[in-house]
Amino acid sequence: MKCPHTSWSAHFARAGLRFRKPVVRFYEEPERRVCGVRWPANAAAFYCTERATLVFPLTGHWIEGRTDLYPLKVVAHEYGHHLQSLTGVRDDYEARVRSDHSHQPELGRRYELQADCLSEVFLVSVRRSLPRTGQDWEALSGALRASGDEDGHRTHGTGANRLHWFKRGYQTASPAACNTWAATPARVS
Repeated sequence: MKCPHTSWSAHFARAGLRFRKPVVRFYEEPERRVCGVRWPANAAAFYCTERATLVFPLTGHWIEGRTDLYPLKVVAHEYGHHLQSLTGVRDDYEARVRSDHSHQPELGRRYELQADCLSEVFLVSVRRSLPRTGQDWEALSGALRASGDEDGHRTHGTGANRLHWFKRGYQTASPAACNTWAATPARVS
């Protein structure tokens, strides 16, 4: 957790924004309720918005049997939600959801895909410090593509779109490239 704290606090300082570290909680066993809420269905990990808390179980499919980079990507994705809260994106997202119920699923995918993009902005910033091969990065891309919404649970976008936004963060290394809110509906399906 020190690495994303260092990386994002420096970025916020350069942008003239106020940075605050999230609280981080790890659980050795799955919990039914965390941060005063029921554990979200199908969530590998999650961000408690009201308490600015990243929550990670130390068991489950997100950490067991994955490439070494996949757990780091999950951490970076959840950290992306913290950044969305710090910058006001979360407040804007919630206001849109309240005013436009018919587009709620699409808005949720825009929010999640932005966190995917932000996760790669972080990962590319530390890539040279990680002793990983090109095969490791390809395995991460494959795992991300396989984690898409094609199974009918439409919350994070298709595997192709998750990979698109993830690569966009990598290619630009800039949070400005993560504007899923201006993307066409097809790019956030």
